[in-house]
Amino acid sequence: MKHVIHFSIIFLVFFKITFAQSSTKYRLIIHGGAGQIVKGSMSIDEEAAYRSKLKEALMKGNEILKSGGSSLDAVIAAINVLEDSPLFNAGKGAVFNSKGKNELDAAIMDGNTLKAGAVAGVHHIKNPINLARLVMDKSPHVMMVGDGAEEFAVEQGMQLVPEEYFFSKNRYEQYLRVKEKEKKDTLKNINQNDKGSIDSKFGTVGAVALDKAGNLAAGTSTGGMTNKKYGRIGDSPIIGAGTYANDKTCAVSATGYGEFFIRNVAAYDISALVEYKKISLKDAAVEVIFNKLLPQGGTGGIIAIDKDGNFTMPFSTEGMFRGYILEDGSWRVEMYKDN
Repeated sequence: MKHVIHFSIIFLVFFKITFAQSSTKYRLIIHGGAGQIVKGSMSIDEEAAYRSKLKEALMKGNEILKSGGSSLDAVIAAINVLEDSPLFNAGKGAVFNSKGKNELDAAIMDGNTLKAGAVAGVHHIKNPINLARLVMDKSPHVMMVGDGAEEFAVEQGMQLVPEEYFFSKNRYEQYLRVKEKEKKDTLKNINQNDKGSIDSKFGTVGAVALDKAGNLAAGTSTGGMTNKKYGRIGDSPIIGAGTYANDKTCAVSATGYGEFFIRNVAAYDISALVEYKKISLKDAAVEVIFNKLLPQGGTGGIIAIDKDGNFTMPFSTEGMFRGYILEDGSWRVEMYKDN
């Protein structure tokens, strides 16, 4: 009789664990930048290209989550797809700084351990988000910059790429237009870019994910701001500003006018509102994006997911490249405000 009881208990425990694992939410949310992304600003073919690449990123990350992989790995996989595309201002498609060079930043954060890695001001790293992961996993530090970050990359077996890898005719022409405008306008206006064109979108890419184990992760990668000056670093690689993850609250990746996200520690502020004010993720995000940053002149958006799988994608610009995929396989990508 004892054996029967023991077997029944073991069976019930096994059943509960198996059922819990099979019903666990896992999901991935991505963005490809926010800004003046207005209907009619792109051709049908261009729009289709963006939608296709966003879908590809979602599918690549979801393959990992579906098979029981970590949210960190899913975030990296999704961002790699976007970094390898010339469509987005990260990796291959990075914009040019004031000296006509491509200068890249990235960050990754593990919501389970609160470990994080970031790189900034690198010129020869094909996938900066991968180097950020190495900084997190293989060093005692959080952030490495410039030549030091690239020296570390080589030590870790990462192959550097020539600067020519990042050259894009469209990006270079964009840079030349902004340089020409600089002759006529103030630096302030230049940093806001030409608001009448697709050039003025903030093309930063990012991803946040919740895996089957209930762990959150966030990652962000960018080429920064067109014609940026004097070694400028934006919010993307700064933990708490453009990237943040904590299993107790949420994971956040931002895109927009980075200086404002830095000054307001925007990503962490959303997490803090969820943790200390006990408000919903959506309300926390709206509070920071619309009631805090926007009145200061800080435009942009975020993607975020909480520990329960709730997610939100608010933005204060005309559009934001964005998408999500859920554990049932349903997915969606969008880019305009009215969606």
